[in-house]
Amino acid sequence: MNERTALVTGVNKGIGKHIARLLAAEGFTVYVGSRDPGRGQRAVEEVGAGARPLVLDVSDPDGIAQAAARVDRLDVLVNDAGVSLSLAPPAGTGVEEFRRTYETNVFGVVAVTNAFLPALRRSAHPRVVNVSSGTASLTWSTNPNPQFTPGSGGAAAYRSSKAALNALTVLYAQTLADDGFKVNALAPGLRATDLTPGAAAAGGDPAEAARGAVRLALLPDDGPTGGFFSWDGTPVPW
Repeated sequence: MNERTALVTGVNKGIGKHIARLLAAEGFTVYVGSRDPGRGQRAVEEVGAGARPLVLDVSDPDGIAQAAARVDRLDVLVNDAGVSLSLAPPAGTGVEEFRRTYETNVFGVVAVTNAFLPALRRSAHPRVVNVSSGTASLTWSTNPNPQFTPGSGGAAAYRSSKAALNALTVLYAQTLADDGFKVNALAPGLRATDLTPGAAAAGGDPAEAARGAVRLALLPDDGPTGGFFSWDGTPVPW
């Protein structure tokens, strides 16, 4: 087994699979987090050498605990698993959609991060990367920006959940700084995935976003923590 280890959630497809592949290429043993064992195994085969399957449903507390028990030490945790159920504005979004979205995008990140903290504390250089969204930036949502047209007010459940994730990124960074952790959020940009309607046709390369996540995963000890960064490394305003 390689000396450095990483866990990436949501590796079945999209950006997560590219993150896992890039980390494996960097010499990591990469735990491929997937709630479906069959799809997880296929992802492992696609990621290649260094990949290990790990059944992990971020909305299942018992399953998270079982997965954490299998990992003794962890250097990098990438919280990539996320959902976007609709592009509806807040007035057109039911409470249940908010609940389902937050269950994965917020509560799931907390559950997974907390469960794997003991393993991360055994690392000399623990890193946590939360895959957020530029649409979670309140500044960008109300001003011109390089990633999307502001002012639409759509995708309320998804965007507000990622804003909450950004807040948690700051709080984890502040409380874990003395233990050597670097905790940062990534704005990957619009990518050709099936996360939202129309995204697949957007043409943005998921691998390009994945390189931004890996950059944060490999930060040196004097690197930033509690930050929000675009896929190209530039800071994103909260």
